[in-house]
Amino acid sequence: MSDSPKHTAVKTQVDAAPAGGDDHKSARRGAIFIGVALLAFVVYLVVSGQVAEFWAAMQSVQVPWLVVACICMLLYLIFGIAAYAIAVWLDPESPVGIRDLISVEASGIFFGNLTPMQMGSTPAQIYRLTKAGQNVGEAGATQFTRFIVYQFGLVVWCAILLIARMPFFTEQYGDITLISVFSFGGHVCILLLIFAIALMPRMVIRVAHWLISLLARLGVATEKVDGWRDFVDGEVYSFSEKFKLSAGHLSSMALTVVITMMQLGFFYLVPYFLMLAFGHHDVDFFSVMAASAFVQLLSSAVPLPGGTGGAEGGFALFLGHFYGSAATAGYLLWRLITFIAPTILAAPLLGLKSARNASIHARWDRFVGRLKGSKNNRGASRADASQGEESSERHRRRGTTVRQTSDGITVSPSKMARRQKPSSKD
Repeated sequence: MSDSPKHTAVKTQVDAAPAGGDDHKSARRGAIFIGVALLAFVVYLVVSGQVAEFWAAMQSVQVPWLVVACICMLLYLIFGIAAYAIAVWLDPESPVGIRDLISVEASGIFFGNLTPMQMGSTPAQIYRLTKAGQNVGEAGATQFTRFIVYQFGLVVWCAILLIARMPFFTEQYGDITLISVFSFGGHVCILLLIFAIALMPRMVIRVAHWLISLLARLGVATEKVDGWRDFVDGEVYSFSEKFKLSAGHLSSMALTVVITMMQLGFFYLVPYFLMLAFGHHDVDFFSVMAASAFVQLLSSAVPLPGGTGGAEGGFALFLGHFYGSAATAGYLLWRLITFIAPTILAAPLLGLKSARNASIHARWDRFVGRLKGSKNNRGASRADASQGEESSERHRRRGTTVRQTSDGITVSPSKMARRQKPSSKD
């Protein structure tokens, strides 16, 4: 199945098209759309007479559990940055630093949340990686490798939760649960397609050339066709080689998968801690995680910014009955913590840049070296102390005393030895 071409991609510094043109316009339109949707939801609360119920639920919120829910979302973001850091660490010469990665993660959150089906996330993150010093092929490989691991973690989590809790939700909701099954199947197909691109670049290039030739016959300009061919010939191999390099480090790839699983786990736990904040302590956290995964699957399938419509419908369908009378307040807090606040907080982080003093790999090696040096120094100190104690013990047995004086170290008979010295009369 794997294809191992001997083609070596040339590492040229190519500046990606800024995520500024179409992506910024899409983000602005998405922000306006989401703002209008939230305003419509508030109007609905007023018209339906649920405002009093909403405020009553908000006044009963237990702040400590609310803080825990926010910490879960913060850990979700931190683990996302850590997963990128491992991918960058695999390249000892990568110019991307930690602040660059924070900017990359923030770009994915900001543009992903404000564009339909998170379509703006990947281009924005690739652009940020190119601004950090990677060429387009390396940036695409880093981004898509991360995307593959994220999709893999998402598929594994959903498979576990579907198997564990599908009977419960089928009994609770009936055939509507099949929507999540179809969405899960879509994510599996996306994952398999990306694996095919990564592992069979020659076949992908042949298919791409055929499609480009078809477009040329349909009258597409020759300059565009040639540009597309050059891009496919150079970047597909670069992406494949970078992915295989990452996959070759099995321990690092396994660690990235574990981190991604933990990242998604914290995201799925946010609704559970919100339920505890409203005083609902009799809920099964595993069922809540499954419901949260179903909501994410449903919202990701809706072609609107922020999954608008899918998020609201999914929350009401799969999570609403857990909250009871606090469902409206729970939805708004959940949306605020997992969507609105991260989007707003990501905006000022988009322009972060690292100082380029050293790569993450070099810094890690330096840290490990200092750690080993510190251990060696402590070991040497303990060895010196042990040797000193042994020396003192030997001198004590011989009846001598070791002293540090201004003239140096002196060894003299101890008082006990002088007392036991035999008399000359004997």
